[in-house]
Amino acid sequence: MVDTRLKPLKAGLIGAGIQASLTPAMHMQEGAAQGFAYDYELIDLNQRGLTPDSLADLLNQAEKHGLSGLNITHPCKQLVIPYLDELSDEARALGAVNTVVLKNGRRYGHNTDWWGFAESFRRGLPDADLEAAVQIGAGGAGVATAYAILSLGLKSLAVFDLDPERAAHLAKALSALFPEATIAASDDLAAAMKSASGLIHATPTGMAKYPGMPLAPELLSPRHWVAEIVYFPLETELLKTAKLRGCRVLNGGGMAVFQAVGAFRLFTGREPDAYRMMRHFDNLTSGSRQSEDPQ
Repeated sequence: MVDTRLKPLKAGLIGAGIQASLTPAMHMQEGAAQGFAYDYELIDLNQRGLTPDSLADLLNQAEKHGLSGLNITHPCKQLVIPYLDELSDEARALGAVNTVVLKNGRRYGHNTDWWGFAESFRRGLPDADLEAAVQIGAGGAGVATAYAILSLGLKSLAVFDLDPERAAHLAKALSALFPEATIAASDDLAAAMKSASGLIHATPTGMAKYPGMPLAPELLSPRHWVAEIVYFPLETELLKTAKLRGCRVLNGGGMAVFQAVGAFRLFTGREPDAYRMMRHFDNLTSGSRQSEDPQ
């Protein structure tokens, strides 16, 4: 039961096109389960007719209104950094922030996306072969998933992106952070899949707005594990096809939940119940609702 005598904790999410985000519901439900009021608002740039140029003003307003923190999503994860006072080691390494803690007049940038994927992978594919993997997508989500899988001990990673320069930049940056691993941009997906034990998909392909497959089905074989970041729908065409071809699969739901688990911990100073948040997420996604937001 929520103690209404307590001053509500306040947080928010800044991004574009985020009306269908499940992040507010996950945070507020967990707050209620722990007995305190938790107000979480959507600060949708599109709905407010704003651009990322408004970030400075939005951060100032959040502080003025007593918010404890802000989640940050597309297209602001890199753009918010100049307005912050400190960065966690992971946020600095990734060059992206998805969680800003506002405390004592200072702004602390964190990245819980990478941990969200790592924790989901650790729990969902605990015995996965981490000898070699392919990742499709080198954007903001791809930076986090690649950092996560390399942190879990992946030995070799081949990175693909529609923008070859972006793939090359990610490979170079990660090679400096993980010198013991072999990380390279590639343009031969078929060859890479033949020698890989797994596939990470880190693009929007498979969402309602971007239907389809990120690679040819015949490139998948039973030896592959397949990890997805899309969570609306939870079973993308990629995952359906991968299962039919005998692959072990991991949907994007775990990453969505565990990034919220990490942010909740940072905003509130309380330990969230990850299993309870996962059950709530499962309830939220049991219908046909579609989202365009990775948060």
